[in-house]
Amino acid sequence: MITPDQVAQCRWLEPGGLAAAQVICGFLQEIGIALRIEPVEGDMFLPGIDVHQGAVRIDPMRDAHPGDLLHEAGHLAVIDAERRTGASAIEVEPGEEMAAIAWSVAAATHCGLPLEVVFHPAGYRGGSQALLEAFAGPMGPGVPLLSAWGMSAEPRRAAEWARAPFPAMTRWLR
Repeated sequence: MITPDQVAQCRWLEPGGLAAAQVICGFLQEIGIALRIEPVEGDMFLPGIDVHQGAVRIDPMRDAHPGDLLHEAGHLAVIDAERRTGASAIEVEPGEEMAAIAWSVAAATHCGLPLEVVFHPAGYRGGSQALLEAFAGPMGPGVPLLSAWGMSAEPRRAAEWARAPFPAMTRWLR
């Protein structure tokens, strides 16, 4: 279990900075996503954050966007439990990528963070603004998969299933 003081020793970028990182780290640990803070040698797909041995790993010596914590945790959350344990460098299929994005929107909303923390200007290969627009309505890419996996409810099915609609989640881990 990492502490807020340990999170404060990392190099957090805006939007969100340290305050968002501490909220996100607390949330992820609460739902059962393991976190580790340790130096990483070599390249990382996202600056300062990756998935290694079933945990989201943060390199304290590299700048990192707090919203990327949610995206990487989303990858762990939407894969099957047997793949999650010990997962490193997750080979993501397009559906799981979209589901991880939708999951990160639900998590940011749950944490009270603006979606700009997840969809920061340096992320999503220049597509952050398009994703902000896609999730401005009641749904967005990946929501149907979260619904099919019983993790959330598409807005059109929520009343039928007696559940709150996305971005509310029924469960955080697949």
